Parts: sequence; structure tokens; C-alpha cells
Amino acid sequence: MPRSLALALVLAASELAPPFVRGVLRRRLSRGKEDPDRLHERLGRPAMPRPEGRLAWFHAASVGESVSLLALVETLLQAQPDLRVMITTGTRTSAELIAERLPARAFHQYVPVDTGPAVRRFLAHWRPDLAVWTESELWPRLLVATRARGIPALLINARMSARSARRMGRLGAYGAALLGRFDAILAQDDAQAERLLALGAPPGRVEVTGSLKDTAQPLPHEPNALKTLVKTLAGRTVWLAASTHEGEEEMVSRAHREARRSVPGLLLILAPRHPERGPRIASDLRAEGWTVAVRSEGGKPDRNTDIYLADTLGEMGLWYRIASVSFIGGSLVDVGGHNPFEPALLGSAILTGPFIQNFETAYTRFRRAGAAVLVPHPGELGAKLAETLPPDRAAALATAAWSVSSEGADVTRRVLAVIERHLPPAPAPAPASAPGAPGTGARTDPEAAGAG
Repeated sequence: MPRSLALALVLAASELAPPFVRGVLRRRLSRGKEDPDRLHERLGRPAMPRPEGRLAWFHAASVGESVSLLALVETLLQAQPDLRVMITTGTRTSAELIAERLPARAFHQYVPVDTGPAVRRFLAHWRPDLAVWTESELWPRLLVATRARGIPALLINARMSARSARRMGRLGAYGAALLGRFDAILAQDDAQAERLLALGAPPGRVEVTGSLKDTAQPLPHEPNALKTLVKTLAGRTVWLAASTHEGEEEMVSRAHREARRSVPGLLLILAPRHPERGPRIASDLRAEGWTVAVRSEGGKPDRNTDIYLADTLGEMGLWYRIASVSFIGGSLVDVGGHNPFEPALLGSAILTGPFIQNFETAYTRFRRAGAAVLVPHPGELGAKLAETLPPDRAAALATAAWSVSSEGADVTRRVLAVIERHLPPAPAPAPASAPGAPGTGARTDPEAAGAG
């Protein structure tokens, strides 16, 4: 294992960080970014017992990453009837969303903050049999402590942006010291694999399997809500601005105004990436003269509504089903874009800005297939939208996008095979003993009993 001074310094700092981290958590709590009822989980203090038997632990950064795991986790649980799965994430939004979609024998916990005490408490309690990280969120203390306990560790759906790779590369052997702790690294594409190898990932452990987001199931929806909205909006053309970030709502508003010149009565459904921004967004839009209905306030779009603010969680499947065209946010500002497979699976044509580095390979496939429209500059969004809204054009794009989204059917199978190869086997049943024979009691943990 390569030695890294930078990693050693990070690990030393993690032992001194608890007072500072508690202050950060308090500030996040005051802004609604932490769940007050589950803050103890962030400090490595779970409120539920560890389930019996084998436990596989999956860690995902936030909403998109955790949702991409659901089909894989469900397939794994079907193949391993004795297994339990814990998924950890770090955001309140992801926790609230994934709780509604977890299969049986799976549960959610918040990932502990990356300090020595919190990580030790977390691992001592859960004692996972396998740890699976997704994408690129690597917490050094958590990873090092996991491997120190002898727990197999995998990095799946791995990606590393060029910017992140440059930053990590400046730290010398830091990348190699972290990536070398994984038993296997499954990259989304060749470009990601090359970056990971350049940072020091062991060549024999890196494999390109494709992206799990290619294989995600269509987002769910509430059928009665869909039926009601379709009836309410009958005769109106609808487009969606999905997962927008700060700065993009103003651009979307201008595009909406421009597109309405050629499509009278056009309705915009605006779904910000962070719903807690809803009140301010609504206020800004009304100041621009728009008639806005707000979903979280019980508002419903009527014939006078210009913009429907969908500031709720877990309803993207509903909005993609209603909108004939969807602009995917985080792409007109330098966030890196969001998942194009979600609208593609639900028949919505796709518009995206130029900042798509998080899904670069996916968008390349979509554009080559004529399945997505690139908006190179915010000022062009309105014109591109107007060109895309005619039913024949939107339908052609949506059909092409659906075809692309159905090409990755074997990714789950390939990732699952690697996971099962590293998952310790289920213990054999203990042989029956004669009544009164010694050794028939429950196994005692010497450390727990105070022995030694």
C-alpha cells in the first residue's frame, strides 16, 4: 500500500475534528439540512440494533446515487435470501426519498461524519460483511477504518471528474493510498477508468462495467395524482425544468417567456433540485409578473397558472410523465448536470446545457442517437425549447432517448457478479448437539464480555 503524507495528515486531523464538526452539524441543523430526530446517526450512534446474519453496506452521496442503487440492491437481495442491506447517505433529501422506495430487508442510515470517534462507533455497531461505495465520495477515515477491520471494500459506478482528478493528483500518493484499499473498482466508462488508474488505482482491480444509472427503473408516481393533473391540464402544452440550481431559475423564466410567444398557454413545471429553496423562488417569479401555484402549499395549476412550482420530494416520476419536454438542470451553471435516463425512461424529450461533465458519456450517447438537444448558452434556451415543443419533434426525441436508455440491461448483472464474488458466504448452520452437551450456548464475544 503506498504511503501518503497527505492521507496521514487527514487521518490525524480527523481525531481532532469532533468539536469543530459538532459546530458544523449545529449550523446545518439550524438551516434544515440535518434531521433533528436522527442527528445522533451522524455521530455514529445508531438508534436501531444490527440485524442478525450477513449485512452488506452500500454508501451513496445523495439522491441520484442512492436511487441508482435500488434495482441492484433488490436484485442482490433476491439472490441472497439471508442477506440484509444498509444504505447510507449524507443528505436529508436522499434519506426522505429513499425511505419510500427501499425493498424488504433493506434500511437507511445516515453516514457518520468522518471523525475517528464517529467512524469507530459506526463500524463497531454495524460490523458489515461487505462495504460498497458508489461514484466518487470517498471519506478517508471511514474507508481506512473499514479496511483495517478486514471488511472487503468495493467502489462501483466509479467516476472521477477531470477537475477532481487534477486536485487529487496534486496530493502525490494520496489517491493511490485511498484507491488501493478497494478490492475492486468498477468504472462507468473508459475515461473514468483512465483517470482512476492515473491516480494510482491498482490496474488489476479496475474494470469498466458501465453506469448503473443506465439501468435504473422508471421513477414511480401516484396514479391518482397523474390522472387528476392530466385532466386539469388537458389542452395545455407542458414543459419541465428539472433539478434546477441557484441562478438557473432566472434563465428558465426568460426561456419560458420567449417560448410562450410561439406556444400560447404554455405551462412550466419548475422542480428545483433543493425544494427548500421553493419560497424564495416563488417570490422571485411573482416579482417578475408570473402567476405561480406552489405544490408544497397545496396549490394546483389552473388555466391562469403560468408556472407550477413543484417544490416537493419524490414526485419527479409524476412531472416527467406530464411534460413533453424536460430541461435537465445543473447544466446551465457549472454543477455538472443530472441524470438523463430518468426523463428518457418516461417519454420526455431532453434539453441540457453545456455543463454535463457528471454524465459526459451518457450525454454523448444521447446526442449521437439524436436523443437530446444541447443548449450551448443560457440565452438560447428559449429558442431551443420552442424548436423542441412541436409534438412530432418532441416525440421523435423521446423515442430515441428511450432506445438509448434500454441499452444498458447487463450492467446490473456484471456489477452483481463482482459483489457476490467478494461477499463472504453465509455461515453454515450449526450442527445440532445432544441435550446437555457442552458448547451448545450462544457464542460469547470476548471483547463484549470484558474478557482478555
